[in-house]
Amino acid sequence: MSASRQSGTTGELGPEEPGPGGAELLAALLDGMDAALCAFDADGVVTHWNREAERILGWSAAEAVGRRGFAGWAVRPADAEEVEERLLAAMHAPGRQVHEFALVTKDGGRVLVRTQSAAVRGGDGKPSGVYCAFSEVHTQIDLERSIALSEALFEDASWGVVLVDADLRPAVVNEHAARLLGAGRAALLGRPLGEVLLQGVEELESALTHVLAEGAPPAPAEMWVSVRGEDGQAERRCWRSGFLRLGSPLAEEPVPLGVGWLFRDVTEAKQSEQEAAQLRFRSQQLHRSARAAAECEDPMEAVTVQLDFALAGFADHALVDLLAADEPAVRLVRVAASPAGAPGPCLSGDKAGLPVRYPEGHPAPQCVERAGSVRASAGLASPERARDWAAARQWPESSVHALCAVLRSRGRTLGVVTFLRGAARSPFDRADAVYAESVAARIAASLDLTTPPSRP
Repeated sequence: MSASRQSGTTGELGPEEPGPGGAELLAALLDGMDAALCAFDADGVVTHWNREAERILGWSAAEAVGRRGFAGWAVRPADAEEVEERLLAAMHAPGRQVHEFALVTKDGGRVLVRTQSAAVRGGDGKPSGVYCAFSEVHTQIDLERSIALSEALFEDASWGVVLVDADLRPAVVNEHAARLLGAGRAALLGRPLGEVLLQGVEELESALTHVLAEGAPPAPAEMWVSVRGEDGQAERRCWRSGFLRLGSPLAEEPVPLGVGWLFRDVTEAKQSEQEAAQLRFRSQQLHRSARAAAECEDPMEAVTVQLDFALAGFADHALVDLLAADEPAVRLVRVAASPAGAPGPCLSGDKAGLPVRYPEGHPAPQCVERAGSVRASAGLASPERARDWAAARQWPESSVHALCAVLRSRGRTLGVVTFLRGAARSPFDRADAVYAESVAARIAASLDLTTPPSRP
């Protein structure tokens, strides 16, 4: 060592000399490590031993430092030579060497550890010792499993996985989630969810906020959403979603980092469930209406009773028009209708027998002429135009969707029944037409008891 260093007359530090408090800093760093660490000099003597090593094996630093190798205290005598050779071999090998050893604890137990060893080189670049970081194998395996699980979730999972930060914006998105959300993985990062979803974003953000504040819900939630497509249009989808609150493992107190959102598309399954439930309900309504109509002495009362059962969960209004007798043209007379205003039971029409003034091309006369069902809708018209559309067709002004089913009995056309829905309901589909035709067949059977022979 130079004279200036020996006398302490200069503040300069040599390359091997730690700064003020350097030893304390090094000790603090070693003791703060999550992994156990020990170091050996070129002769295999222990020079460093941190607290995690003491926790795993029970030997304190005072007991470990200064011992040569692990023989006689940290490994069984039969294993000592092999362990020492493999550890010290790292001084002359490139990179890190990974091994698994069975070490002996202070109380005589054995623990399997996984070690990573590498050479410690001096200022001249020559090996001067070796350091060895080790941890219990089961702890290492748990860590590797966690990492492997994370990588699998974000690469190969059949569920959509999104990590949402505390601002409710995607921070990590896996490939499956990106496909369901209709955008690239990188394009979704940091974007508000409202820019991705057309519908359902309020419900989703409410769920994420709840999880951040209260923790994960006890069961998955099913949410109906619409994803914003490139053309601005989107189909409604049902996503079964699970949520996990993410906390930092490094903080002393739980600090929410965000929410793990796992979801999958179950639209087809939900639609099948809904269709099955709808079919059961409609079958029950038809059965109940038939029993109720059988108790009616007046055929027209039986008609209105069956209409009341048919409207439940199906439509907002119903109209029954019969063909005027002995008329060459199609002229329809209103014989029963549901109230146009407040809900109530269907009522029979007036007795005057005046035909309804349907304009040309109206769905009801078309239904009679075709002897088949006819559907009509105002579509996406504004509320004002939808009211004009309904008024022009002699329907309640709240009507937006219509379905006309022909009334036939004993090979004769008796008239038409019209079902109407408001804007809050979806348009009539083919399954609705099948149900309406079933209702029409039962109504026609009752009307046939009061109707004189009509056109075939």
